[in-house]
Amino acid sequence: QVQLVESGGGLAQAGGSLRLSCAASGRTFSTYNMAWFHQAPGKERELVAEISWIGGTTKYADSVKGRFTISRDNAKNTVYLQMNSLKPEDTAVYYCAAATTPWGSLGRKDYNYWGQGTQVTVSS
Repeated sequence: QVQLVESGGGLAQAGGSLRLSCAASGRTFSTYNMAWFHQAPGKERELVAEISWIGGTTKYADSVKGRFTISRDNAKNTVYLQMNSLKPEDTAVYYCAAATTPWGSLGRKDYNYWGQGTQVTVSS
């Protein structure tokens, strides 16, 4: 089992940057595929970015491609989300999530470990 704690959220201006961090507890962090989701008020939680357990493969939602970068440091039990060229529509609560489902068959519903979320607000 893994416990996740996000940090790094806050207020940014449009065009600015923020970096989110997700610290994981547990000795088996390196075996989990990791992801960032976001949820805006009144909307469903959406998958933003994923990274495989070994860190060599990533996927992104079309809305963030070229602007956001997911990465991980297994030695530090941490996954990151670098967010550049922020837009007001990026405003949401951002959640870190983990899954043990093999990468090749991983779906968004397989993420079963969640952090508490961190608020990101982008002003225009």
